[in-house]
Amino acid sequence: MRFHSRVHRFYLAPALGLVFALAITACSSGGSSSSSTATSAPAATTSAATASSSAAAGGSAVAQITANWEAFFNPATPNSKRVQLLENGSEFASAINAFSASPLAQQVSSKVDSVSVTSATKANVKYDLTAAGTSVATGQTGTSVLQDGVWKVGDEVFCGLLKQGASLLNVSVPAACNSAS
Repeated sequence: MRFHSRVHRFYLAPALGLVFALAITACSSGGSSSSSTATSAPAATTSAATASSSAAAGGSAVAQITANWEAFFNPATPNSKRVQLLENGSEFASAINAFSASPLAQQVSSKVDSVSVTSATKANVKYDLTAAGTSVATGQTGTSVLQDGVWKVGDEVFCGLLKQGASLLNVSVPAACNSAS
């Protein structure tokens, strides 16, 4: 029996969602369960101006992390931009192209719930994942890293998705995933 593409997508979208939920759960850092946004501050400040500028910088990091994370998981974002938004992205360019070519992956997006900056170069991101407009994973945790002056999606998040969904998405897991943090 041959399935029509609409029926085929109807059954595969929830399956993809399950794969992504498992992948995110498998590679989440299990960190903070807090839903509030937090930023790191310098250990000591000598003036109100210093404290104010540090808070602004932390807020700026949270805004950049949120925007870049959501852009990376937005199907409308060009692959060249996705490479720039993924930690060590150039090592994953072919995997990003293969991932985004999958009709199922084209229906996946993410919304950041909160960001906790844990150091000058690392942050924990709590987010929700949707597939074809249906929530498939909520409150998942991943990492964002500051690399080359840009806050990027941690490569372990992308590798987790690839490892869990490789056969369903018809993509191969690149060797770079073996060394992903």
